[in-house]
Amino acid sequence: MRKKLQTHFFDTINQVSRCDWQRLNNSSSPFMRYEFFQALENSGSVGQDSGWYPQHLAVLNSDSSQSLNSLMPMYLKSHSWGEYVFDWAWAEAYQRVQLPYYPKLVATLPFTPTPSDKLLSSNVSYQDVFLFLIEHCQQQPISSWHILFCPELDIAHLDDVYQRNTVQFLWFNRQYKSFEHYLESFTARKRKNTRKERLSITKQGISIRRVSVKDISKSELDFFYLTYQLTYMRRGHTPHLTYDFFKEIFTTMADNVLLFIANRQQKDIACALFFYDDTQLFGRYWGSTEQCDFLHFELCYYQGIEFCIENKLLSFNPGTQGEHKIQRGFEPKLTHSYHWIKHPQFKPAIKAFCQQEQQQMQHYQLQCVQKLPFKHQE
Repeated sequence: MRKKLQTHFFDTINQVSRCDWQRLNNSSSPFMRYEFFQALENSGSVGQDSGWYPQHLAVLNSDSSQSLNSLMPMYLKSHSWGEYVFDWAWAEAYQRVQLPYYPKLVATLPFTPTPSDKLLSSNVSYQDVFLFLIEHCQQQPISSWHILFCPELDIAHLDDVYQRNTVQFLWFNRQYKSFEHYLESFTARKRKNTRKERLSITKQGISIRRVSVKDISKSELDFFYLTYQLTYMRRGHTPHLTYDFFKEIFTTMADNVLLFIANRQQKDIACALFFYDDTQLFGRYWGSTEQCDFLHFELCYYQGIEFCIENKLLSFNPGTQGEHKIQRGFEPKLTHSYHWIKHPQFKPAIKAFCQQEQQQMQHYQLQCVQKLPFKHQE
């Protein structure tokens, strides 16, 4: 018999103590730190009028203490922006038959499509949480729940829970001693192309410095946020994260954040922001005030690879999408997300869609592997 969970939803991270969060959090990911979620809320990047309303799921111990047993950071969403597992077509299908698709419950890192364990727990399983969320959504005017970019799970016994996959491109450190040592694993043509791209940065008179956010100046912070805004504005979008968000994490998460800044003729022209822990590097935000050949590749990929090699980090996730990463040695890996839809009318079509998408993603992954630049691909 399934255990009956004693649960509660917190509408702010401040209702959870930092000590409880740290006690339950076994993830090394910087994005699962209490300070990351706190900065999102403190800065107004989520909550308020953002369409991301905190509904952090807490499981309580059944004894008299009612102490915290498990946590899953969740949000009640009124749109699908900032998730990177796209369900706009599902929302449009609901709209066509005049049914509300929103609100929906989403467990994810806002605006951060990075795989990590989304359940902070001592002894509660994802399956227990799935069943509770199904019951909760059935009792509330909530169309669905979605758990994004989490570990691969066994859902064979859950007919109404559907898995989706995407492909992300990751770099792996195979005990490389230097960037040149890494390039030795490339075919001759790909190695030549990469060297040409990096040499172009020098020929353009561009220098790059690493900035620890412990030592960042206000002008550097302001410049970074300007370039961050420009990236979104060029695509016709509004930036998701506020200036105050970055200002806060640069203080509270200084040991996990790194900035690369490109300069030409004593003028800063581009930035790339990274997060890291003891084993992984994560590329997050990039922007520029000038267009320069190959500068995006240098700041967002090659500088990150060099940092990993120097600091013996095992892997580098440079962000979502981008087939141009393949020829630079980033390998295709499947991500996993899980979904449940309440309305019975849509279940068959969405199930079929997810199954077909899985097959397509697996085929796409294999195609990408064939394009990798390494010698064994010849």
